[in-house]
This record gives sequence, C-alpha cells and structure tokens, in this order.
Amino acid sequence: MTPPPPPVRYGSRYGVATPQTSRACPLCAATLPSPRARYCSEACKQRAYRLRQAARTHPDPTALTRDLQRLRTLKAHTLYECPTCGERYLGVQRCPDCQHFCRALGLGGACPHCDELLLITDVLD
Repeated sequence: MTPPPPPVRYGSRYGVATPQTSRACPLCAATLPSPRARYCSEACKQRAYRLRQAARTHPDPTALTRDLQRLRTLKAHTLYECPTCGERYLGVQRCPDCQHFCRALGLGGACPHCDELLLITDVLD
C-alpha cells in the first residue's frame, strides 16, 4: 500500500485542471484548454467581444427606460403625439395648438440630419 501524496496548500498556477475545477467555454460549452482560460479558442474570444460591443451600440429599450426613470429624466426623452392634429412633441405632454393631452409613443429624439422626431424602436429596427 502506497502512502497518499502530501496535501498541497496552493495548487500549481499552470497545473492540469482537475474535474472539480474544470469549466466550460461560455459560448460553445467546450472544455477550456487551461484552468486560467476564459474561452476555448480565439474564435470564441472574438465572438464574445463582438457580442459585448453590439450590446453597447444597441441598447435594450426596457433597460434604457429603467435607467431614465431612475435618473428622473424619462419625460424629457419621451415622444408624444397629439390625437387630433397628429403633431409629435419631445417631452411636451400637451399640444400647444389644440390644447389636448398627447399620447405617449415611447422613447425618442430628434434626427441629427433632418430634425424629425423619431422613436428609438424605429431606429433600431
């Protein structure tokens, strides 16, 4: 009978991953080549980067609405439309011409090229 190996206080920095510490790639669920690796290949690493960048450039409208509510600036970024004349207003809830309350269409803003008021959902689609 052979004695058990002595216990190791700190595992090797570059050692082989044991089944307890082995993880999977977050994108394709393949096994990682080393215990310190985050992705299984350069392709998965590049894909993860591109997904992170796409999430930054195309924000989620519901998350944006939550953030604007938290900052108390939701009304200023909401696009309203008058039910009688059909005119759109940014941050104005009452039509100055008809004196009717407008209905909220959603988050929006002015186009930088033509100053037309557009919804964020129209731009993202």
